[in-house]
Amino acid sequence: MPALAAELVALRVAVLFTAGGPPAAFAAKAATQTIPIVFSAAVDPERIGLVPSLNHPGGNVTGMSLFPSELAGKSVQLLIRPLPSAALIGYLINPLSTAANALGISIRILNASTEQALDELFSTLPTSGINGLAVPAEPFFDSQRDRIVALAARYSVPAIYGLREYAVAGGLMSYGTSLPDTYRRAAIYVGRILKGEKPAELPVMQPTKYDLVLNAKTAKALGLSIPEQLIALADEVIE
Repeated sequence: MPALAAELVALRVAVLFTAGGPPAAFAAKAATQTIPIVFSAAVDPERIGLVPSLNHPGGNVTGMSLFPSELAGKSVQLLIRPLPSAALIGYLINPLSTAANALGISIRILNASTEQALDELFSTLPTSGINGLAVPAEPFFDSQRDRIVALAARYSVPAIYGLREYAVAGGLMSYGTSLPDTYRRAAIYVGRILKGEKPAELPVMQPTKYDLVLNAKTAKALGLSIPEQLIALADEVIE
């Protein structure tokens, strides 16, 4: 990515748009301090150091945040609705990527940053005592979406994911913002910059709507009964 970013900078493009979260955004930021950069799908850009402030990004970088890490608690809360006897939930994180007590359950952090690590991790889940798994939106996990969903099915692991695309691929449920919406809103910023506005003066946009998607077919395969209250909350139910 640094080489690709440097190539675009050498072409003296008017704006750099970066997709796929922080890796591409950081590569662009390292390549230029003058060409405007608009990023999309970056989780907590202020916390990870992509911008110094969401309201006043300064410099040449702004864009669209995916969602704050605080949504992790909400995801776990939704996951345990069809798992009323759950006592231990796993939370998958990528250690290379830069609320549980109130629910009366325990959270175990699980690390994976390679395909092999994912395979090994899922193979241990049936005997780990973990009742469900939360998988946040993260560039590596997103690139391994089909593998993760297939592993969850193979080992009968109820899981909630950070993007609708996982539920469409066969995941049990998802809760998060819409990727197409983040790209549309980032494109608006690109247009505004091309008309003369400065990235430093454009606050980082944040999602205003979060969608809950349920996959009824996967729930049936896992032998789970989705509560009617959860179905009523869902924005989409995949039959």
